[in-house]
Amino acid sequence: MCRWAAYLGQPIFIEDLVSAPGHSLIEQSRRATECKTATNADGFGLAWYGDRPEAGLYRDVYPAWSDPNLAALCRTVKSPAFLAHVRASTGAATSRNNCHPFAHGRWSFMHNGQIGGFDGFRRRADMGVSEALYPHRKGATDSELLFLYALEAGLDADPVGAMTQAHLMLRDMSITHGTAPHLRSSAAWSDGQRLFALRLSSDHIAPSVYYRWSASRAGWAVVSEPLEVGQGGWTELPPGHVAVFEGDRVGVQMMERQAA
Repeated sequence: MCRWAAYLGQPIFIEDLVSAPGHSLIEQSRRATECKTATNADGFGLAWYGDRPEAGLYRDVYPAWSDPNLAALCRTVKSPAFLAHVRASTGAATSRNNCHPFAHGRWSFMHNGQIGGFDGFRRRADMGVSEALYPHRKGATDSELLFLYALEAGLDADPVGAMTQAHLMLRDMSITHGTAPHLRSSAAWSDGQRLFALRLSSDHIAPSVYYRWSASRAGWAVVSEPLEVGQGGWTELPPGHVAVFEGDRVGVQMMERQAA
């Protein structure tokens, strides 16, 4: 399993979520408390938005705590929207192409979870990506494929519906060709103007997602784990739901045809 953090609001330094808090994302890469693997050292990544529609992307295979370039970037770059991820592989190789977030056009995406038995039907699943989009399949993870399936399903027109459809298509493949648990997922995606997060599972174990509005920075933090131990004000996203963040508003809704 992995840990991640996302932000949408007035521009802040990336370090405000990734490295400065007491239980920051980098601290979670060493000592996570709400997943079965406390160490998430199989690479890291950032996607951040600035003056252009496309996200900047920085990913590498080192543990997040050991990369001075990551620390320097987080300390000096301000952004109104960013995704950050530390990876614990569930099978795919530790490589830059397998590190999150993934980006295509104006969209960025990251994921924590698994599609049961994915390695056994990966070739079949890859065939669900069109010829036009398949050149963007750079790695071997189920996470990247979720993103490509969502793009195929119309992420631009319906960000929630397309991502829901992508998850359930891969869940159904796992039911037919894979193993249980068929789907466990927490995911976040953004177009630089809006931020989306979901929590979904085919069993009773759904990876954690929390969100919090900060009036002082006028922005939303959306995370796998709260950024300070014992800090109040965090709301847990219920399993089977998606949250849509835009401006100072959040809408939470049950996902259609949610996994069961």
